[in-house]
Amino acid sequence: MALSNYLIENKKKHKVFNKSKDLPSNLDFLANYSKVTHVLPKFFDLIIYMDCGDIKRPGLEMDKDITSLSFDHHQSNNNFANYNFVDVNKASTAEVLFEFFETNKMKISKNTAECFYTGIYDDSISFSTPRVNKATFDKISTLLESDIDPNYIAEKLIRRDSLAKYRIIPRVLDSLELHLEGKVATIYLKEEWLKESGATITDCDDALNMVLNIKIVDIVIFVRVINHKTRISLRSKNNQRVDDIAQAFNGGGHVMAAGCSHNSTDFYEVFKDLLTFIKGKTNV
Repeated sequence: MALSNYLIENKKKHKVFNKSKDLPSNLDFLANYSKVTHVLPKFFDLIIYMDCGDIKRPGLEMDKDITSLSFDHHQSNNNFANYNFVDVNKASTAEVLFEFFETNKMKISKNTAECFYTGIYDDSISFSTPRVNKATFDKISTLLESDIDPNYIAEKLIRRDSLAKYRIIPRVLDSLELHLEGKVATIYLKEEWLKESGATITDCDDALNMVLNIKIVDIVIFVRVINHKTRISLRSKNNQRVDDIAQAFNGGGHVMAAGCSHNSTDFYEVFKDLLTFIKGKTNV
């Protein structure tokens, strides 16, 4: 959205594409967010990928003859685009793009700055991931010069929960089980729970961090089966890697936050396979 607002302000025709119709509602305060579409334009001569660790992440195949750029910070990125701006030392993709703006002396308006701040804050999980450093806060300091209001952003971003969220999270937490002397926790989400509560998948995200906050837990595995497809989210702390777990199951991501899929729709079979892999890791 930061790049989109810049392009709008400079009258550059473009579309912001997201395969899913279901966009996070807590981002609706960002300028021009309502223009995000799940329909590809009939013609385009440039593709810019944002925060995509691999070519499969956007969920569709693009014409390889069309010039492409990629801005990312995933360790698993294999430089799939024609031009790759990938920095695995950054806590967020927004920081990578911010440096591109600065290097090319691209003007950052208040709308664009608000998007940058939100991107850095959210992708770094409230400035709490290991790659957050002085350079991160130097960028935040620069963005604040654009007269953005961090309190306003916080109100819009994290203080507008739906009632459905507080109905679905207790169900997810009730599925909690501990393994390997409590170091590994598993939780799951059933599709019918979403229908019964009126919640969305994003309403369940906080359950991951809540379980990771348990003192003895180092790794959390969150499994959900939606439309007969199994998706797995992995989070960790205390220097426990989960990107290698994700890669073993056709996924990828960050060292301490990753995701993957599984062929089975049986929760316990999925947990069994992942726990077997984790048991083989000598540092767990």
